Amino acid sequence: MGTDNLFHKRKAKSAKGLQRRIARRDPYAKVLIVCEGEKTEPRYFQDLRNHYGLNTANIEVCGECGSDPNSVLQFATQRYREEKDAGDAFDQVFCVFDKDIHANYDEALNAIAKAQPRNTFVVMNSVPCFEYWLLLHFIYSTRPYLALPGNSAGNQVLSELRGYLPDYEKGANNIFAMLLDQLEFAKSNAERSLNEAQANVTDNPTTRIHELVNFLQEIKMPR
Repeated sequence: MGTDNLFHKRKAKSAKGLQRRIARRDPYAKVLIVCEGEKTEPRYFQDLRNHYGLNTANIEVCGECGSDPNSVLQFATQRYREEKDAGDAFDQVFCVFDKDIHANYDEALNAIAKAQPRNTFVVMNSVPCFEYWLLLHFIYSTRPYLALPGNSAGNQVLSELRGYLPDYEKGANNIFAMLLDQLEFAKSNAERSLNEAQANVTDNPTTRIHELVNFLQEIKMPR
């Protein structure tokens, strides 16, 4: 009888805890954004979240998951299971990573496409790197980036970006705020370059970051 009462008390406590968690959220999707980079990408999306007044209880941004696409997916899957087991699963999970020189890039893309539950895990990839998205705030370019001896494709984009942002370093603060005035221009450029790449059966260069930005900008709208 005592064990029975203890079980019911724990169950009631767990239910109250879940109710409190849900009560802290606003009435829109609960989203997880897992980024390959420890600083640049997480800070960008944290700043975006703050700018649009999105609830941190709804939008979780993580960057402490390792530096390759498979580690992003593994971390995202683990966090999804943790929240699901707690009775409060994420509605969408976005995996943000680059192609650049990652050997397991295609493997990660295939795994995300098969991830369960279907249509919950979404890849937000950039080719060759996240800095291509930042570059599109200044120019429209579809020039492919090819690795050269001692100069990766990602480093080439970084060098080009510094032509517009001379002091840019990975992990820099306030990048979202600095580029906010050019955001709609970048979104248009990203959509245009993605369409052109698909028409030419290539992915170099492309980014889907604009799709995640659109999602977050519109998340409060009734669906």
